[in-house]
Amino acid sequence: MKKALKVIGLLILVAGAAFAAYIVIKNYVESKKVVIGNDAENYVSCSCCDDNFVSETVA
Repeated sequence: MKKALKVIGLLILVAGAAFAAYIVIKNYVESKKVVIGNDAENYVSCSCCDDNFVSETVA
């Protein structure tokens, strides 16, 4: 019975350590996210992908 309690305790310890690591990593990743603002407001279209694109450069 004592051995079973030790095994259960060890499993709980490992699960707790894994959960703590998850929380730390999650908070670290969230702190590194940069909020730029409204994506639609900062959108720049690429006309070079259009079928009727005419370059303004002179060769």
